[in-house]
Amino acid sequence: MSTGMLFDIRRYSIHDGPGIRTTVFFKGCPLRCAWCHNPESQSGRPELLLHPNRCIDCGACAEACPNGAIRRADGAWITEHARCTACGRCVEVCYAEARQIVGRAYALDETLAAIERDQAFYAQSGGGVTFSGGEPLAQPEFLLELLRACKAAGLHTALDTCGLAAWEQFERVLPLVDLVLYDLKLMDAERHRQYTGVSNQHILSNLQRLCEQGKPVWLRLPLIPGVNDDEANLSAAAAFAAGLAGRPPVFLLPYHNSAAAKYAGLGLPYRLPGVVSPDEAHLHAAAEFFTRAGLNVTFGG
Repeated sequence: MSTGMLFDIRRYSIHDGPGIRTTVFFKGCPLRCAWCHNPESQSGRPELLLHPNRCIDCGACAEACPNGAIRRADGAWITEHARCTACGRCVEVCYAEARQIVGRAYALDETLAAIERDQAFYAQSGGGVTFSGGEPLAQPEFLLELLRACKAAGLHTALDTCGLAAWEQFERVLPLVDLVLYDLKLMDAERHRQYTGVSNQHILSNLQRLCEQGKPVWLRLPLIPGVNDDEANLSAAAAFAAGLAGRPPVFLLPYHNSAAAKYAGLGLPYRLPGVVSPDEAHLHAAAEFFTRAGLNVTFGG
């Protein structure tokens, strides 16, 4: 029986597919999106996340750290993330819960037990389980085992993917997936590389092949002011989406900066300081590009 590296299993989710769902968050992603609201999902390894507002200044973490990664400076405790091995010693002695190890290995039966707890809610609401991340396809064997077990239990399954994976990985899991939530971020390859670290060529190719398979797809486009909300990108995205087989619905996801504190807690730079969430008028203006192309558009989801 395999294990997988996860960083959360969230019950009663209503934003990751239809109905009430349990969302299983895989750790590790091939993209580094500047707006990522789950920066703890990017690394495939456990890592330390700080919550400095909870710190009671006791200094127990510094005494417990075997690597000397925690020191006192300018009246505060400083953690050098480069020296941290995520051993968890500091977490064990932090009674204020100001320190947290994000991500651990989950066994198949443990994960399935968490998913099956809410089967009654799935049945009543038309929900099920969504595999998200991170990128689930980066852990293909664990994902495949979970999908098989979920389908054997009669559960509706959704895959939330950035699309950057070998097509062979998609082919293995698609017979066990009822719905694919697929990210569409930027249409220009160089701008896509600038803001995510990779080209979009393979991502767009996989999306076209996926739609040709006849699998239900929801396109999810995060709307980030100053990044991908310009006329050129929205026009190109609408034209591309309208040309896909099945003309999948589009879900516009408004940017928010609520993850900025998590970047600081992980010792990572936040690349979009000062960017604000789009208002309702901004969202409706963006949606017009897709409705004019004959596509169904929803905000959120």
